[in-house]
Parts: sequence; C-alpha cells; structure tokens
Amino acid sequence: MYIAREASKVWRKVTAEITAELPLLREKWLLLFAGLVFQYIHGLAARGVHYLHRPGPLLQDLGFMALPELGQDKSYLSECTFVFIFFSFFLWTFHPFIYHSKRFYTVLIWRRVLAFLVASQVLRIITFYSTQLPGPNYHCREGSPIATLPPPNNVLEVLLINFPRGVNLGCGDLIFSSHMIFTLVFVRTYHKYGTKRFIKLLSWLMAIVQSLLIIAARKHYSVDVVVAWYTVNLVVYFVDNKLPEMPDRTNGLPLLPLSTKEKDGRLKDEKESRLKDEFHKLLNGNHGDPTDRRQRVQMNGRHEDDMNHGALSDATANGT
Repeated sequence: MYIAREASKVWRKVTAEITAELPLLREKWLLLFAGLVFQYIHGLAARGVHYLHRPGPLLQDLGFMALPELGQDKSYLSECTFVFIFFSFFLWTFHPFIYHSKRFYTVLIWRRVLAFLVASQVLRIITFYSTQLPGPNYHCREGSPIATLPPPNNVLEVLLINFPRGVNLGCGDLIFSSHMIFTLVFVRTYHKYGTKRFIKLLSWLMAIVQSLLIIAARKHYSVDVVVAWYTVNLVVYFVDNKLPEMPDRTNGLPLLPLSTKEKDGRLKDEKESRLKDEFHKLLNGNHGDPTDRRQRVQMNGRHEDDMNHGALSDATANGT
C-alpha cells in the first residue's frame, strides 16, 4: 500500500511537470534540436581530423613529468569519472519531475547548456584543425595501426563516424579537451542553479580530479586541459550574460515565463489602466498635487474671512 501510494504521488508530480514543460518544449524545440545536431557535427569534425593525424614523438609536457602514467590497464579511470559527472548532471536536470522543490525548468536549462557546449565546441573545432599535434594516447602513437586512418572508401564511412569506437579512439582532436568542455559546463551550471553547497564544492573538486586523470592517462597534453579551463569559463560567462535569465520557480512567479508578446500585452493593459484613472480624476476634479489642493483650500478660506471682515467694516461705518 505504501509503495503504491508513493508511486501515485510521484506520478502526479511527473504529469504536472510534463504539463508545465510541454509549452516550453514546443516553443524551444528548434533550438534544442539544433544543439543536439551540432553534437553530431562536432563528432564528425573530430572524425575528420583523425584522417589528418600523423603520429610522432611525444611532446615535452610538464604534466607528464609531474604525474605518473596510469598505463593502458588503468586509463579507464578518467572515463569512469567523466561518465559519473555526466550522468549525475543529467539526472539532476530532471529532478523537477520528481521533487517538490524546484528552481528551474528542464527545457530551459538544457537550452542554456547546449548553447554553452556549441559555443565552446566551435572554438575547439577551429583550434584542432589549425594545428595537428602528435597524439599522446596509446592508440595514437607510432606503431599503432589506427594512429592514422586510411582514406575512406565512401562518404557513408565518414558520416557514420564509426560510433562509438570512432569517438573513443580518435586522434588529432587535442586542443582543447572535449571531456573538460562538458565537465566545466556542467559544473558551472550546477554552481549557479544548484542548491547544495557541499555538492558545489564536490563538483569543482571532481573537475580538478578529472583534469589530472586525463593527463595521467595520457589522453591529452596538459595544454589541452589548461586551455579548456580558461576558454570554457570565459565562453560560459559571456554567453550566459547574453541569454535571458531563467525564471526562478522558488519565488512564486507565474508558472511559465511570459513571452515577449505577453509582456507587451501586459504593459499595454497597465498603461491603458493608468490613462483611464487619470481621465476619471480629471472628470471628478481630483487631478493634481494634494499639496496644491490644500493650499487652494487655505487660500479660499482666507479669502472668505477677508470678505466677511470687509462687510463688517462697512456695516460699522454706516452705523448699523
């Protein structure tokens, strides 16, 4: 009975949230779809640069000198950390469907996240196509059969990007780290819209650990991670300032944010209401500063006293 009752409560919350989110999804679906399509374009660009990659000696790297190499048998640690960060953030963005307390709409926050990702990935594509460095990862080194891809047999081979193997075993897309783009975008988003201070501190710590594991696993050079740290933070800062702020659902504002047309209509109604009030004041003779009205009353009273005093003087002079 208890499980059935709680399941019913959860289902009511989910249906109520779906009802609130659907109008936003109908309005913003094109932007969300464009952001998802660009994730494929980003993967396609990374696949394309693999054809241009040429293996060579590892470059001198301060991070490689400072951090011991994990080795191929432990390189999965960086991927496990990233998967944990990714799915933790993904589930958090859907918590309004389950929990009673909520600060944002899932549709709006993913619209914001995808905008951050796309802006960062555009810069990343430009950067790694500008200069191809010899990859430090094990499958990108000299002697590896997949360090350089043979020319494709057809266009379909390129378009399919050999998912997911082609994504995990890419070479040449180094500056700057794609894993750090996702990690920093997620951490900064939670830092702004999350509510648990401990989780905020933990998320930044996880981002630092992720950075060190990427270097220790030799998946990127240190420069790839360092450039990601300041580039992504700057991109998120500037894009976030350009986007309209999301409504805070904890302060009792209307359930859905007003569109531009609705805002204009509300302003027009308020203006018409003010004009009607002013018109009624003019008809009733109540328009103007209350101070002026008090002064006029005082002056009128003084004028009546003067007139009475004048009449009394005339009467005395006439002997009446």
